Amino acid sequence: MKEEKIIYKDLSYKTVGLCFEAHDKLGRFCKEKQYCDLLAILFAREGIRFEREKNLSILLGENKIGGNRVDFVIDGKILLDAKAKNFITREDYRQMKRYLNATGFKLCLLINFRDVSLRPKRILNAMGKEI
Repeated sequence: MKEEKIIYKDLSYKTVGLCFEAHDKLGRFCKEKQYCDLLAILFAREGIRFEREKNLSILLGENKIGGNRVDFVIDGKILLDAKAKNFITREDYRQMKRYLNATGFKLCLLINFRDVSLRPKRILNAMGKEI
């Protein structure tokens, strides 16, 4: 039987758990910013290092091209983008892939707080670097 490797298993498990806590506390009809505000409080409470609304630039030679901003960078390893919309679209997935490609990270968590039952999406970057 092949052993499964879950990228940043403990950190992603703890992060997703805090997303569930935020969803339980606020319900499903708040604004994205309200979920992010609560997540920042929860991350700080748990001692999880994070950067909020991080600008992600693409390097082309010596030039930087901006325009990408992720809601959270967790412990310098995981990207987390929060949504509060009726459903996740292909464009949302493409957006996360852009973020992963811009950073070289291996994992992005896409969380839609509007869902009745929270269903976090793990988006992987096969070309990402281990941090």
